[in-house]
Parts: sequence; structure tokens; C-alpha cells
Amino acid sequence: MSAKDIQFLRITYLRGPNIWTYRPVMEALIDIGELEDFPSNLLPGFNDRLKAWLPQMVEHYCTPGVYGGFFQRLDTGTWAGHILEHVSLELQTRAGMSMGFGKAREAGPRGVYKVVIRTDHETVGRTSLEMGRELILAAIHDTPYDVPAAIAQLTDLVDALYVGPSTASIVEAAYERRIPFIRLNAGNLVQLGHGANQRRIWTAETDSTSAIAEGISKDKDLTKNLLAMCGIPVPEGQVVDSPAAAWAAAQEIGLPVCVKPLDGNRSRGVSLDLSTQADVEAAYAIALEQGSEVIVERFVRGSEHRLLVIGDRMVAASQGESASVTGDGQHSVGELIELQINVDPRRGRDGNVPLELVKLKEGSPEMLELARQGLSKDSVPEKDRKVLVKRTGNMTTDVTDVVHPDVAALAVLAARTVGLDIAGVDVVTPDIRQPLGTHGVIVEVNAGPSLLMHLNPAQGQARPVGQAIAEHLIPAGETGRIPVVGLMGDGDTTRSAKLIAWLLHLKGFYTGLACADGLFVNQRCLQVDKAMDFDQAERLLVNRSVQAAVFESDARRLLTQGLPYDRCQVGIVTRMPKAAPLEDLYAGPDEKIPDYVRTQIDLVLASGFAILHAADEAVADLAPFSDGGVIFYAQDEEVPRMQAHRAQGGRAGFWRDGQLILAEGHKEHAVLSSLRPAVSRLLKTDTLSQSDILVAACAAWALDLSPELIRAGVKSYGQAHAV
Repeated sequence: MSAKDIQFLRITYLRGPNIWTYRPVMEALIDIGELEDFPSNLLPGFNDRLKAWLPQMVEHYCTPGVYGGFFQRLDTGTWAGHILEHVSLELQTRAGMSMGFGKAREAGPRGVYKVVIRTDHETVGRTSLEMGRELILAAIHDTPYDVPAAIAQLTDLVDALYVGPSTASIVEAAYERRIPFIRLNAGNLVQLGHGANQRRIWTAETDSTSAIAEGISKDKDLTKNLLAMCGIPVPEGQVVDSPAAAWAAAQEIGLPVCVKPLDGNRSRGVSLDLSTQADVEAAYAIALEQGSEVIVERFVRGSEHRLLVIGDRMVAASQGESASVTGDGQHSVGELIELQINVDPRRGRDGNVPLELVKLKEGSPEMLELARQGLSKDSVPEKDRKVLVKRTGNMTTDVTDVVHPDVAALAVLAARTVGLDIAGVDVVTPDIRQPLGTHGVIVEVNAGPSLLMHLNPAQGQARPVGQAIAEHLIPAGETGRIPVVGLMGDGDTTRSAKLIAWLLHLKGFYTGLACADGLFVNQRCLQVDKAMDFDQAERLLVNRSVQAAVFESDARRLLTQGLPYDRCQVGIVTRMPKAAPLEDLYAGPDEKIPDYVRTQIDLVLASGFAILHAADEAVADLAPFSDGGVIFYAQDEEVPRMQAHRAQGGRAGFWRDGQLILAEGHKEHAVLSSLRPAVSRLLKTDTLSQSDILVAACAAWALDLSPELIRAGVKSYGQAHAV
């Protein structure tokens, strides 16, 4: 490649922990060709154009570690791969997916680089890289590039493909507590935790949100009846089936009234403070468009409030306000709405912002509100005239700290009465700081409430509601994890993995195993091909029956997919792989491989153990990377590395005169003899090797299995069950 161009040789999505970071990344292998001879300071006008198009990149610290650091690198000269990293990350950030991690490294051949960027979605990451390339080339060749259009396109992708902000707040709270998570669909269904200890969320609904409770919450009349039975103040109301019946009910209840859909949401189709027959009948038609039936209720004067209940406590509260415009004698009501209301950045068309845009549609509550004031959307109000446009659905102000305890307790009781573990309870009262008494009521209890008003209030303090939901599902001190064992070597780990799974099975765990021989659950083979691939192996962690899981992997899958689990209780490395089989991945020489394989040990939890082959120096050198303990093993107990470890009180496993010994410092346990008929049979038939047994015994020891169970498990291996 001779022209000033950037060519993608390969783009790989690493979904799990990888050689770069714990979290998903896009890795692009690129060839910059002639640009290897043209760093940024040798490209006329390039730096100025790039800075003008993406001025926010001044915030990138880069290697200098200071504000404006990346721009300093541009001025002194940096190469296209490094620039692509920063531009792609900046495009993602501008699109609403802020990702701070990136790398650009030479891959070996001249002009070939690996460019790595963090991303939470493969399509978004790939698109940002492709757009970044186009933008850079346009800046090099001084050709036009529509940066706003590119960002708008990428923003649409983020909005369509990424989890919503409510779900994201829960996931981020879980991540901060090191609770693992797995996205289960293209929407907002997310699993927190693994296997049998998992919990699931769907935005603000959980796997404890029953269908019965959700059904009750959608039926506003039934909800009110149940609340009234428990002594909770609710507005009197009637379900009606015609405009005439609505007016009759309004007269019976007493004017003014509220008319709304029986099963609506987000305040759509709700009309308030109605006192005339014409208004009530018009409101009936509006409500019927948003629901299957219509309810007429006594109108209660006061402010609208949304109280968020999670479990047995109220965790956040918002107060609403009406939306109005002020006339200037020049613009119509419709124009004033765009100029004074919809310009608010907290309003939008999708669920990513807390407030909806105000739209004047025929037959809407907003149009009815204008008609009651003698106006239409084309009317031009006189200067300084205040025009009420929207009464409901404008939760703007956080009032969590001033809610009266009695009101909070009633909200919790209301959620419990309906049967919801997470609920948005709507309260109308003149003063949320006082008990409801005779002046306040609970008007609705909603399943799956929006969290945005609490995460991003127009006024007041944002509330950590995502954290509250994560703690509700997985209490403090718990992680939702199951025991996970990860093995990596040089094609020598399959039999060890199968023996470990057998020992865990005998311990009583419903155990999953992903290895070169297949995908197994509870000693039954579910799949033979590609069981070690990310998608297949991850099935074990999604399976709600699995109580422990064993994963065999290899260097190729690590480099092309990442590992299918975020952390492990036990991480095992048996032999250091060679670089030759990985040449197509530009892995570099043998000396680079330990830098990659250390990922397996980086994932060991502080409460876990790394199990390392002491006789392989490159493997033994990985010990400092374990956050937990270290168990060295070797056939020969005289290996210096292992002796030094034992001298410091460390754990070790080895064979001595046919006896498998597990030692901690000077304390030793003789686990089994290779001369016993059952063990001898396994060794003679090549079912297992001494190394396989040693590795599995060390893993079982790390998981607190007793020497007696290890002995019985090895002796019975291959007899009671076909693994």
C-alpha cells in the first residue's frame, strides 16, 4: 500500500476479558502504509483540520498525562494508528457512549498496528472505527467531512443498540461492586450474577416482579380498590364506557374531575381539573385513544409526585410542575412551545431523557387545555400572557429529603399491596412534607417505573437509584458469583478440566464444563463442537441451575474472543504456549506470550487461587499477577521455585514416591497413592496422567474440597459416570 491510506486488515470484537483490559474492546489490525513516513506534524494542515472538527479532544490526556496531552502529541508528531484510537473514542463519546480506554501498538511488520478501543457494543465500536478512518483521511487529504452528520448517525446507533439509561445505571452500580453481568437480549434484559446465584432485570422490573402484580398495576380501578381496602387514601372514581357515562360519573363524584385511561402510562391521555360537560366528554375520547377503558376520578388539588419504592423503602421522590409558555405578541403557541419548552435538553423523543417533548396533536390533552383557555396552537398570545400547556408528566424536581415519613410509609404499603418489589407510586398532595390526611391521595402504582427523573432531575440532587436496585437484588456483601475455574495451557488441560468438574460434581455442585471435548452440564454432554467458544461457554453462566463452572481455554481464543467469564475463583496455567501457531494473529515472539496468558491469572479473585506449574519458569513468573493466593505444583518437590514458596508458608502440590502430597508450608497431606488399583488403572490406560491428577487435586483443594473427597473422586473417575 503506497498511497496515504489506512487499511483495515481485520476487526475483532473481544467480548470478554482479554489481553488489553477486563471489559469488551474492538481490536483493529490496520496497515497505514505510506503514512508510516508521515507522522501528524508532517501532514500539512492536518492537525488544524482535526482540531477544528473535534475540538473536544483537547480533553484527552494521552501519554503526557495532562489536559491537552493528545493535542501535544499531534503537534510533536504521532502516527495514524494512535490518531485513529483517539478519534474513534471521541466519536463514541460524542454519540453518548463515553469510553476512555484505548491503545495503539505496533504489530510487527512495518506500518501494521493494532488499534484497540473500549466499546459496549460491537456495531457501535466497528462503526466508530470506520468513521474515524474516513474522518482522518479527509483531514489528511483536505476533503470535506460532515462531522455532525457522522455523530448523529452514531448517536442513533447508540440509542437503538445500547441499553437504556435506567438499565445502564443498574449495570454500572453492579460493576462498581464487581457483580458480573450478562446482557441477554438486544434490549434491556440483563442478568446480574452467574448461574444459580443470578438475578435478572428488565429496566426497572426484576425477576421478583410477578405477572399478577404487574397486571394489577395496569388496572387503575382494581389498584385503587385494593389500596382502599388497606386504608390508603385514594380518589373516588368510576370506570365508564361512553362520553355520556363519563359526564354522569363526573356529576355523581363531584366537579372538578380527572379523566384518564384505565391502563395507560407516562401520563398519556390524562386530563385534569375538568368542570364542564364539553371538557369531560372531549377528555373521554382522548383517554380512550391511550387505553382500553376510561376512568373518571375526583380531581385532587395539589402537586404531582412520583415516589420510587424499592423493596421495603422509598429511595427517591420527584415533584412535578406544569408546563407553560409566555406570550410575546409575535409567535404562535406552537412556536412558543418549541422556543421555550422543547429546547430543554432534558426533553426528547425517546426514553433516554426524563421529559417528553410537548407536541400539540389533535385530540390531545394539551389541545384540550388550550381550548379551555380560548386558544389553539396557531393562536398568538399577547405579550406576557402565561399559557398553560401541559399539567402532567413533568417530574422535574427532586424532593426525596423532604417527603414526610408517613407518606413514604404509605408508598411502601401501596407497592406491597399491589405486590411489586419496585414501584413508582404517584401521589397528589398540596405539601409532600405533611401527612396526606384528607388533602392528599395515592392515584397510581406503576410497575417498571422510569428512573430518569431520579437520575437526572431538572432541579435538586440526583439519586443513586441504580445502586439501590442492585443492592435490593444482590445484598451488600454478596456478589452473585458461583465458583468458576479457568484453565489454560498448551493443549494439555482437557483431562484436568474434566476431572475437576467430576470432583465438583461429587461435592454436590450442579456443575458445568466447557472444554475441548464438549459442553457438559451435570455430567451430561450438551454439545460437542466449539464448546470452548465464547458464546457456547457463556451458556454455563446463564444456566440458572449451574452452581459451579469449569472453563478450558487457549491462547487463540483469548486473542480472538476474550474469556467468557469476568473473574474466577481458581485460575490455572499448566504450560506456556508457543507463538508459532499464532502467527496469523501477529502475536509476536515467544517472549510476548506470557504477557497474554497472564490474563488468566489477572482474573483470579482476591478470595481465590492461581495454580501454576512451578517447573515452567514462564508460568511460575505469573504468580505476582494473582490477586489471590498461589498454589505451585510440580512432579518433583525439589523444584527451587516451589521450595522457596513453601518456605514462606505457601501452598504446593507434588508427587513423592507415588504419593500425591498437598502441602502448606511444612504441613503435609498425603492424598492418594498412584499404586492403588483404581488410580493405577487410570494411569496405565492413559485416562489420566499424574499431572492431570495433580492439577485437579490442587484446584479442588483451592475450592475447599477435603483430601478424602479428592481421593474418592480420583478413584471413582470414569466408573460411575461417563464424563
